[in-house]
Amino acid sequence: MHTVKDASPHVTIDGILAKLQAIITESEATNSRLGYFAALYYKVTASVKEGVAKGRFSDGPRMENLDVIFASRYLDALTAWKTGKPLTQSWRLAFEASKQSNLLVLQHLLLGMSAHINLDLGIAAVEVAGGNLESLHNDFDEINTIISALTYQVLNDIDRVSPLLSLLGLHAADSTSILIQFSIDNARDGAWCFAEALASKKGADYNTCIVARDQTISQLGNGLVKTEGFMRFTIWLIHLFEWKNPAKIIRLLHEATKARIVLNTAG
Repeated sequence: MHTVKDASPHVTIDGILAKLQAIITESEATNSRLGYFAALYYKVTASVKEGVAKGRFSDGPRMENLDVIFASRYLDALTAWKTGKPLTQSWRLAFEASKQSNLLVLQHLLLGMSAHINLDLGIAAVEVAGGNLESLHNDFDEINTIISALTYQVLNDIDRVSPLLSLLGLHAADSTSILIQFSIDNARDGAWCFAEALASKKGADYNTCIVARDQTISQLGNGLVKTEGFMRFTIWLIHLFEWKNPAKIIRLLHEATKARIVLNTAG
């Protein structure tokens, strides 16, 4: 059994939003593709904050705690990668991919989502649940409803960035392509199953379970970026007409949210 893990009392959702904004601002200034996922995640975090304020969750304070712990896994991984410290394979793959100019914006976003939902979310859920994972189930589904809705909204946004993205529909029947078959709903369900498995572990077995899951999700991530045959040609063609300026893409993904969300940093 694991005791409930509380986020630092000095870290709030507003604090997380401020850190995400710093990543977005730096990424725009340096033309870094790291800003793509940060812009998407800012939307998610701002919406969770709004959901807590409106009583959307059965336990608002616990959900804020979950959100902070969940987000901190991404932020800590990014810091570790930038400073050459150990981090999960799943996040290393996503961050290293930011250096690749031949990947679609969609692929960059899915790599981040895969690492964060498929690996981090289950871990954060177990840490917050304190041995009573089932009590978290409804709110877990609710936060994933938010993630899903915003993700599809962002996918619509990137149609402007990537005008030929719909060509991926030519491969809709390709059951072997992880890029085509990636599903937010499946990721959510997989995250919950992983959380259930992890909640039953303790000590070394707990860490071993996380390492095994990380290896699996890292392999899935490789499938998101490594394509072949006709799929590779389709991605090349889509990429040919996709925007090439990361800063411009980040601004498009983030500008609507910046105008709508007001950070409460007082106190």
